[in-house]
Amino acid sequence: MSAKDKSGRSATSVTDQEALDFHSQGRPGKLEISPTKPMATQRDLSLAYSPGVAVPVKAIAADPASAYDYTTRGNMVAVISNGTAILGLGNLGALASKPVMEGKSVLFKRFADVDSIDLEVDTEDADEFINCVRFLGPSFGGINLEDIKAPECFIIEQKLREIMDIPVFHDDQHGTAIIATAGLINALQLTGRDLKTTRLVCNGAGAAAIACVELIKSMGFAPENIIMCDTKGVIYQGRTEGMNQWKSAHAVKTDRRTLEDAMDGADVVLGLSQKGAFSEAMIRSMAEKPIIFAMANPDPEITPEEVSAIRDDAIMATGRSDYPNQVNNVLCFPYMFRGALDVHASTINEAMKIAAAEALANLAKEDVPDDVAAAYQGNRPRFGPQYIIPVPFDPRLISSIPVAVAKAAMESGVARKTLPDLAAYGRQLSARRDPIASTLQRIYERVRRQPKRIVFAEGEEVQMMRSALAYVNQELGTALLLGREEQMREMADREGIDLDRPGIQIVNARISKRTGAYTDYLYARLQRKGYLFRDAQRLINNDRNHFAACMVALGDADGMVTGITRNYSTALEDVRRCIDPKPGHRVIGVSLALCRGRTVLVADTAVHDMPSAEELADIAEEAAGLARRLGYFPRVAMLAYSTFGHPSGERSERVREAVNILDRRRVDFEYDGEMGADVALNARVMEQYPFCRLSGTANVLVMPAFHSASISTKMLQELGGSTVIGPLLVGLDKSVQIVSMAAKDSDIVNMAALAAHNAGS
Repeated sequence: MSAKDKSGRSATSVTDQEALDFHSQGRPGKLEISPTKPMATQRDLSLAYSPGVAVPVKAIAADPASAYDYTTRGNMVAVISNGTAILGLGNLGALASKPVMEGKSVLFKRFADVDSIDLEVDTEDADEFINCVRFLGPSFGGINLEDIKAPECFIIEQKLREIMDIPVFHDDQHGTAIIATAGLINALQLTGRDLKTTRLVCNGAGAAAIACVELIKSMGFAPENIIMCDTKGVIYQGRTEGMNQWKSAHAVKTDRRTLEDAMDGADVVLGLSQKGAFSEAMIRSMAEKPIIFAMANPDPEITPEEVSAIRDDAIMATGRSDYPNQVNNVLCFPYMFRGALDVHASTINEAMKIAAAEALANLAKEDVPDDVAAAYQGNRPRFGPQYIIPVPFDPRLISSIPVAVAKAAMESGVARKTLPDLAAYGRQLSARRDPIASTLQRIYERVRRQPKRIVFAEGEEVQMMRSALAYVNQELGTALLLGREEQMREMADREGIDLDRPGIQIVNARISKRTGAYTDYLYARLQRKGYLFRDAQRLINNDRNHFAACMVALGDADGMVTGITRNYSTALEDVRRCIDPKPGHRVIGVSLALCRGRTVLVADTAVHDMPSAEELADIAEEAAGLARRLGYFPRVAMLAYSTFGHPSGERSERVREAVNILDRRRVDFEYDGEMGADVALNARVMEQYPFCRLSGTANVLVMPAFHSASISTKMLQELGGSTVIGPLLVGLDKSVQIVSMAAKDSDIVNMAALAAHNAGS
């Protein structure tokens, strides 16, 4: 259930005025068009329009398929409606449908990075609508039909699919069907039912209902076990009243005539009708462990509260976001088109729909990340009666559903482009919506080629267990969970975490055969620093950071990650008792700031408080080395409040001296300073200083002090719409990363991957 405010309404509820303000304030509506190429000079205009545009025109005329290479067609979908069935509001006309269609276009972009434009066609005549849309084919890679009433929606979609060579998809039909089928697959599994013997009733015979029945039949449901009902009762063979060709296709031989008759003994009921359609008597008459999908909007046929008062063995889904198991079309259409567009599919067929449904069902069975838990107000869902359908903000949807759709399109012969590596395609999709994934993609690829053993020091913490599981699932290597096995397994069972997955190893410090070796090693390091042998022994036996760091130091692990149970400086102090700096290097912290398509490394964000000139020079070298290992050509800016001597000050002099030290060291990377952040990051401002030695804007920023580094990165993250990774620990002789105490499981996995990457450097 969603959170409630003091008035008792759902936290997601809005007033009429709030909705009007949202759509009208600023630039009216929800869409705008932005160019993807520069338009700043006459040359830009010549390339974008005349005469340069003639070249791709001729190329497309010679090879129409090249339109996917030279235009937006391969990432463009038209959302088209005539407004005859707007949401649950009925026929309000084409113009009134525009806010909904704009919203659909926004969802395409937000969830799958698909560009979309809404088109409202002002006719209720099916033939006129078809003739309008059919000639728009060259403009788009796909057509999403929306809010068109039955039976015209069937006629329109069927005809357009026949005459157009791009995907045509009526989301009200097939989107609902795919999500409902995904939930049904999991509900059947949880209740121990089989497709071929399950009895199902569908109340409703409109577009969505017919699409649901057709899809579940194509997946193996026995037609004779499905009864469809409309406002006049059961659709049976021989009925003539209120029938059409689409209803007739699902008429069955039965002596049942009413919805009450049909639901008696039924295993499943799908509601796509109206509020209050399911009575208490109907629910009581169903079989044991009934599956009830009450999907009428905005009010379901029966609410979960009403069902739970009648019986306690039901699995329920609705169309509402304030109940578990929401049948929400946004789980389908963005990703369906993403996969179809990326293989240049000529249509969306049954195989692609089934693949999407199965991928959704499988995703609900996986351990959920923190981002999903956040969508549930911090309550982490687990596969079961209250969680059979993923939530719309699950970040894994983009990397799972399109892959399944694209694979099905290729295997069924409707793809005109082949994707040779579907695993790589999935990773590219993650990067498309997630700037962190994009930045770390190269690192993940390298680690997969050379998997590493990473010890997760705080192994009894749920966050660490989930992160270890994700590390293994992403094929990054072996996860060594440090902790007491009995307590870990008890917690894992309670949280639904599979610790028996190949690649996960539990290490118990109390019974480890390596405890003696680690104690001897640590005592040898600390005996002249005031530590007795029993002190070293106590640290190894009782402190997981020391045990884990010794594992890494003595080669029993390639790297470690820690930090969620103690602050950064304390964790670093623990680690440095066991591991020295790399010879000739300085230990520093470097944060990666991802800002509007740019990645900038910021140092030192973790270790040095007020570094001297010598230390600043060392920090610059360490940060430049990390930038190079991450695949960047380092351009280092030594930052200060002044720029090249103005205004002067003691702290700026220290930065200038650091530049002189780098001059004497003859380092092999670009650097300059002292300079302000605007000079370092803005090419136009930098042009005012033609003597500046940087060939372009800086991608490594060396801060004059720890406080300025920490403040600036945190401000970027909170105010600037930026993402900050780190600080990454650089300069140790062995690979260790420390996360923040508030780190999510995805943050921990990223740091574990970085530890694995650095272990191979």
